[in-house]
Amino acid sequence: MTEEQSAATFAANRSATQRLRMALQARFALAPNDLLRDPVYRRLWTSVLTSSFGAQIVMLALPLTAAVLLHASPTQMGTLTTMEILPFVLFSLPAGVWLDRVRKLPVYIAGELALALASASIPLAWWLGALSIHWLYLVAFTIGTVYTTAGSASQIVLTQVVERDRLIEANAKNALASSGADVAGPGLAGALIKLLGAPVALLFDAALLLLSAAILRGIRIDEPPSSGGGAFLAEMKAGLRFVTRHKLLVVLACCSGGWQLCNNCATVVNILMATRTLGMSEQAVGLSYVSLGFGTVLASLVGDRISKRLGPGPSMTLGIGLCSLGWLLVAVAPVGPVGVAMFAVNLMLFGLGAVMIFINFISLRQAVTPAPLLGRMTSTMRWLILLPAAPGALIGGWLGEHVDLRASLAFSGLCGLALTIAAWRSPRLRAVRVLPVLPPAEVDGSAELVRP
Repeated sequence: MTEEQSAATFAANRSATQRLRMALQARFALAPNDLLRDPVYRRLWTSVLTSSFGAQIVMLALPLTAAVLLHASPTQMGTLTTMEILPFVLFSLPAGVWLDRVRKLPVYIAGELALALASASIPLAWWLGALSIHWLYLVAFTIGTVYTTAGSASQIVLTQVVERDRLIEANAKNALASSGADVAGPGLAGALIKLLGAPVALLFDAALLLLSAAILRGIRIDEPPSSGGGAFLAEMKAGLRFVTRHKLLVVLACCSGGWQLCNNCATVVNILMATRTLGMSEQAVGLSYVSLGFGTVLASLVGDRISKRLGPGPSMTLGIGLCSLGWLLVAVAPVGPVGVAMFAVNLMLFGLGAVMIFINFISLRQAVTPAPLLGRMTSTMRWLILLPAAPGALIGGWLGEHVDLRASLAFSGLCGLALTIAAWRSPRLRAVRVLPVLPPAEVDGSAELVRP
């Protein structure tokens, strides 16, 4: 080949490479109005992504530490889950009033730091020979307390960053950030647990939470001063009154609360079912949870479109049904490779269904609430929907110990299907085909506004 031919070939290859790069950039470029082009939302989204990787480690390492290292019984596993739920029951209502009086972003950041400290305390206790199931109960209670306050604050921060008519899109993108962690996180968590042991793996969770807090510190939100300052009890009653008199919020609370009962009943025996009945190793459990990530990614990618096509109400109902089918599937899973595959499919269905519930439930309740009531509404709703969660966890633990682990999952699946039918028959939920929009005067209007 001559020098001229070589130059021509090089130029042709370079041109083809440039065309391919330009085509890929055009294919995957963000739309001009994409939320991720907003630097404030992008920073918030990055924090969600970072902390979600840490959450994957906690989701596996905490129950595995209890089940494998401390040989916890099904009842103790149910108590561990109940301890994480208990703060929602105790503190949600007063936390809502408090959140309506303070800036939300600092609460969010402090929560990330507190979670990092709680995670780091487990390997420290293990090294000191002080780790026990009661220590894990304390850590779970601390995690629940943080989620009660900082978790609610994080949802309100989103409404301060994003316009209300884009809340489903924003919640779907946040779910996508979590879903990315759901895909890669379980494999990473499983490898860390296999290499270092479940307690030590929690140090990585602590590091990721510290990074998330650092990212959040760079966000600037122009939050107007609160007009609160009235009688604490009266304001707490106003938030509860707003929710209980709003028919859509009542239906949402009933559906989500029923799902929480079923979900926690299944969750307390999920790891035990995998390790003791199906005979899966810790690493195999971690790898199976990758399918949970695939389900959440799929729901995050198509959830916004499904909501626009079916409506937020029917989409939420569909999510409950998908979770229920997954629980029934693993309840009948046989021992062996087929059972392991069914366990993975259960996780995928749960990821798909849970995200569809999440993005529509959160968006609907935020869309119908005036700004002065967002803190109290969020905490009141979380309180209402988690009241059935603790009984669900205790039922799951009791059935798992006194009947069979499969009985807990079958109970969850059958109750979930009954809930799906009831939700579909509810005209109030089935009729919600578009995200409700408050008139501008009501968005920042009276804190006592109650709509029928």
